[in-house]
Order: sequence, then C-alpha cells, then structure tokens
Amino acid sequence: MKIDVFFTPAGLSPSDVAGRSVVVLDILRATTTIAFALAGGAKAVLPAASTEEALRIAQNLERDDMLLAGERRSVRIPGFALGNSPLEFTPEAVRGKTIVMTTTNGTQALIAAQGAREIIVGAAVNFALVVQRARAALEQHGDLAILCAGRERQFALEDAFAAGRLAKVLLPEGGLRRVEVNDGALASLEIARHFGERWLRALRASTHGRELAGLGFRNDVKACAEENTHPVLPLYADRRITAHRPPNEG
Repeated sequence: MKIDVFFTPAGLSPSDVAGRSVVVLDILRATTTIAFALAGGAKAVLPAASTEEALRIAQNLERDDMLLAGERRSVRIPGFALGNSPLEFTPEAVRGKTIVMTTTNGTQALIAAQGAREIIVGAAVNFALVVQRARAALEQHGDLAILCAGRERQFALEDAFAAGRLAKVLLPEGGLRRVEVNDGALASLEIARHFGERWLRALRASTHGRELAGLGFRNDVKACAEENTHPVLPLYADRRITAHRPPNEG
C-alpha cells in the first residue's frame, strides 16, 4: 500500500499520476469553491489553464447556461461573472449553470492530474466524502496520490496540512509500518500533527491565508476551514468536474 504527496504540480510527471487515483487540493480557494458550486446546483465546472482558454471554452457554450469565473493574484478577472470566492457561488448564482473556471493554482493542478485513473476534488468542506472515496481507491488499487496545488508553483502550508490530514486518516492500522510513503507524505503528516484538527489555525497561519485576509477575504478563509459543510464529491473527468452521486441516489 502506497501514499504519495506532491506539494505542487511543478515537476510532476505523467507517470506520477498515470493509472492512480489522485486527490487534488487547493484549499484556498479553488477546490473549496468547486465544492460550493456543485453543492449549489451547478451542472459542471470546466477548468481552464488560462484566461484565453476560458474565453475559448465559453464561446462554445450557450451564454445563458454558462458563467465565467476566475482570479489572478486572488482578484476576480475583469469581465468575469465570478471570482474565486466560495461565498460568491451561492445556489442563486450557480444553479443550473456550467462554470468555466481559471485560477492561478487550482485549475493548473487539476489539469496536471489528467491521465489519472480518477481525480477527486478535495477540501475541508467535503472532507468526509473525500476520505471515503480515497479509502476505497486505496483499498481497491493499493495506492493513492495527493496533489497539492501550492501557490505559484511553490509550497503552500494550507494544502500540505490538508494532505497530511487526509494521509493520517487513511493510514491503516499499524500506521507507517503498513504503508509506503514518500517524503512529501511524511512531511505533510508532521504538519498535520502540529496543527491537529484545527483547520482554521492552519489556514490563518499560511502565507496565502494572511494575504487573503489582507485583501478583504477573511470570511473566505473561515469558510474554507469549515469541515463537511458541503457534502458533495466532485470528480474530474473528460475536462469536466461534476458531482458524483451513488447509484441509489439516481
């Protein structure tokens, strides 16, 4: 059994994700925002690598059924309907819409994970469902990759903490004696041990969390730290993120 944690998509090779289940984490804020959007009734989220690509994708969609969303340096892209604040993605704003999204870090990580067997979009707000899906993948296939979006191709404390929280919960009885982990997983487990289950403390301690607060997004940081408030499981396949629903839910 094997768990690998990658702190950024930089240097990630196709072989790192090929044939594996991958959990992508961008706690502040893209993967949290995606969970808000799908829980609020959005049809799908389409990640784009750039503003230009987002505009090209949007041209092929019905205007009334589509919303452009995205940020650069944490601020909404001019002309886009929404930014990357999860609090903007209310049911009233997104219900029935397809959202074309581009962000500085999160959508880049999602696109980097293409080629995986399965891509799970993880956050604090849907943590229990992510754990359930990741555990099933680990038990069935014997390995799991956790990809942190990081921040501008660098380490981000909030994503590493989330990776450590996830890895800790997934460790089998017997802990590290029963599972193979890479250095990223070991480091993330230590970060999780330091902060415990205190999502908000970890997010507020991070550089990105402090900068968001300084830009007026203090409530975003708080919302991103609330566990299991949006019980939806976003899965990314064929360039679309949609909410997975078990067969018994129709």
